[in-house]
Amino acid sequence: MNGPRIVSFLPAATEMVFALGLGDQLVGVSHECDFPPAAKTRPVVVRPALPLEKMTLREIDIAVAERIGRGQNLYHVDERRLQELKPDLILSQDLCRVCAPSGNDLTVAVRSLDPEPEILWMSPHTLEDIFQNIRDLGAATGRLDEAEEFVKSSRGRLRLGAPASRRPIAERQELAGGTPAVPGTSRRPKVFCMEWADPIYCAGHWVPEMVEFAGGIDGLARRGADSVRITWDDVRNYAPEVLVLSPCGFDLAGALKQLPLLQELPGWMELPAVRAGKVFCVDANAYFARPGPRVVDGTELLAHLLHPETFDWTGPVNAFQRVA
Repeated sequence: MNGPRIVSFLPAATEMVFALGLGDQLVGVSHECDFPPAAKTRPVVVRPALPLEKMTLREIDIAVAERIGRGQNLYHVDERRLQELKPDLILSQDLCRVCAPSGNDLTVAVRSLDPEPEILWMSPHTLEDIFQNIRDLGAATGRLDEAEEFVKSSRGRLRLGAPASRRPIAERQELAGGTPAVPGTSRRPKVFCMEWADPIYCAGHWVPEMVEFAGGIDGLARRGADSVRITWDDVRNYAPEVLVLSPCGFDLAGALKQLPLLQELPGWMELPAVRAGKVFCVDANAYFARPGPRVVDGTELLAHLLHPETFDWTGPVNAFQRVA
């Protein structure tokens, strides 16, 4: 094998590895690394400490908060398997303890490795941070030229919008002004991207930028910052015209299962998004929650959901579902 032996603790980092043509050097992954399909053939070195598949959303939220409050880990690292794999480079993060092993977890895991591998920390807050992570991976693996080309292509797609239509999305300076975000559309709709349904969490980090590039505005989101709990009254008062349910850690099927929790809330039927039939469940794992290459696909998906008359969606049919 030419090049470093790579272990990825992050699904997003695993996608970057394959995007840069480094798949043959990937020797270990986390339990969540499922894209591309070849990632699922690699040995798993990280698993969750909680039985998530047996828990409700609220139980997960409470249990995670309790473990963090007690200083306990949310993930188990298979130290024996890690020693067997002898990685030269480990890809991890120090952004969200809920998403993957963070600083303390990894420090303990690598303590017994000899020689000690290089650790590439990926802790993005914005789209630009994600692009920089791709460059950093390229620099660490001798693929910087490929990384720069990938970033250039991604930037071009953000400017051009959905490939099938090839109509330009407005530049960011135009999005910040009062002019229509997308040529041929009247205005930017009020969007609410919901990252958790019980309790309700708003969107954070790079997602608000995705909404802006797609020609909308999410007034409840926290750009470049953590997503946080908000109240149902906050949502009702905001009165979103488009509601996108994109629960972190779930695919489309998982999002659809959470929808009944919202439909039981008071005033659900009065939301402008519900009245207009513009409530969508999406595959958050693929297109929103993971700070990897497919956030650009997610932006194109949002452009289609917000402005279907202007932007086509030619991606997988199970990327989203409109809720009647």
